[in-house]
Amino acid sequence: MEELYRIIEQKIKDAGYPRAISGEMVYGDICDQIEGKENGSYVLLSKVEDDVIFEYHITVMDDEFNLGLLTIRTPEGVFETDFDK
Repeated sequence: MEELYRIIEQKIKDAGYPRAISGEMVYGDICDQIEGKENGSYVLLSKVEDDVIFEYHITVMDDEFNLGLLTIRTPEGVFETDFDK
């Protein structure tokens, strides 16, 4: 799992996100939000700090999920990470 967390962090940093980021926090937030959801595609919002909103584009499947796009909105700007690339 540590490798997955590192990949999440690196992709977000590569998009120019200027703040500290935890891949484990992002993964955990997604898991919490999709718990109990039926299979399908979702756009989920998460306010991770007072001035930071994460917008997840996720496909939920039986035993897994796919994070396609993460858009992070901050006062510093909007940062998009395409996890399908």
